[in-house]
Amino acid sequence: MRSGTTRRTVLKTAALASAAVVTAPYVHGAYAAGSLSLGVWDHWVPGANKALEKLCKEFGDKNKVDVHIDFITSQGEKDKLTAAAEAQAGTGHDIMSHRDWNIRIHQDKLEPLNDVVDGLIKQYGAISPVAEYLAKIKGTWRGIPTAIGSQVKPCCSRFDLFKEHAGIDLLEMFPADEKKWDKAKVETWTWDAYVTAAQKLYKAGFPVGQPMGQTSDAVDWVGGLFNAYGVVFVDAKDNIKINSDETRHAMDIARKIMEASPPEVFAWDDAGNNRWLISGKGSSIMNPPSAWAVAKRDNPKVAEQCWTHPVPKGPKGRFVGQLPQFYGVWQFSKNKSAAKELLTYISQKESIAQLVEASVGYDLPSFKTMYDLPTWNTVGPPVGTVYGYPPRGDEQTSIYGAPARSEVGAQMYNQAINTVMISKFTQGKEKLDDVIKWAEKELEGTLRA
Repeated sequence: MRSGTTRRTVLKTAALASAAVVTAPYVHGAYAAGSLSLGVWDHWVPGANKALEKLCKEFGDKNKVDVHIDFITSQGEKDKLTAAAEAQAGTGHDIMSHRDWNIRIHQDKLEPLNDVVDGLIKQYGAISPVAEYLAKIKGTWRGIPTAIGSQVKPCCSRFDLFKEHAGIDLLEMFPADEKKWDKAKVETWTWDAYVTAAQKLYKAGFPVGQPMGQTSDAVDWVGGLFNAYGVVFVDAKDNIKINSDETRHAMDIARKIMEASPPEVFAWDDAGNNRWLISGKGSSIMNPPSAWAVAKRDNPKVAEQCWTHPVPKGPKGRFVGQLPQFYGVWQFSKNKSAAKELLTYISQKESIAQLVEASVGYDLPSFKTMYDLPTWNTVGPPVGTVYGYPPRGDEQTSIYGAPARSEVGAQMYNQAINTVMISKFTQGKEKLDDVIKWAEKELEGTLRA
């Protein structure tokens, strides 16, 4: 039996719901005034939403602004559907949260935020290059990076299994204090070392669990692997460069990892790797602290053996996949000045500290100068388990699709060209040269589109 609900009806319903939110005109004076409405991603961590509510109430009380928040789930892409409906209708919330590529999609309907972001950069220093790539369009910031829901995907590994079966002491290599990291030891954590460890863990019955489907967890870790070997799919000038020795080297590493992985990784969604680690069968995944947080509740013995640490290094560096979230101010907002003031307020380090604490360290700011917040040092068990979640040492953030123009990169990412290549090569048993030719044709299509 087919449901009567279609994408068209969902968009129409979302638009009608958004249109019901009425904002009072902004009255400029000694204080902000009027009202503000926010459509915000509904956090998966219990209690995390309350931290944002508290901050918005503080701002509202101080500035005489009535702030109303709607938390919108990302299940079924409802948050993206709502944003699309509001953009089309020209009415809705004043501030809307946007995931991954949505700032680029709605750039023409979003207010410039250079004054807000430039002010934050002046306060806190350089911003994540991934955040800039996704939200700074043709020199104009159309979104402001938010810690809420923003994530990177480093390794989360069972340190007991690595020590017993692979001979690698992760606690000694990556203690919960970057000042104690031995550079020589950290340098040994390479993709070649990862492959060797994965092979040993596979033989011991505890394989690593890296997804190889077409979802973000898979695309992100593979994107980091390819960057580590200097692979470029499309450069900033629209040149297709996938046919290279770098690509062949990275594909060979991916092949070896897949050979030491459970066969079901090709069918996993973004929860598959989490479940693998929590079950006790897996030895390592690449993910935010979500798997560890759930294991604390569902399988505490596994959680007590988890350690988050940097991804392996390749010839061109150590790259971890990042997916920031953003807040945007619609051009049709009737209270733009107050909206910018609120965004500035909740982006201060003191505010970010509360959000990070409420999310048990899941939320990640886009400013490296905020990585000294205490939450990552104190949560456990074991204490310090997520210290290595923020990129530290020589670990750099990356997103698959860059350095191509963002409209091209978005297509590459959403089509998961990088993971499909590996699936064709490993599961499909296609010749590597044929896989690369297939990728070239796909990339030509993204440029034409």
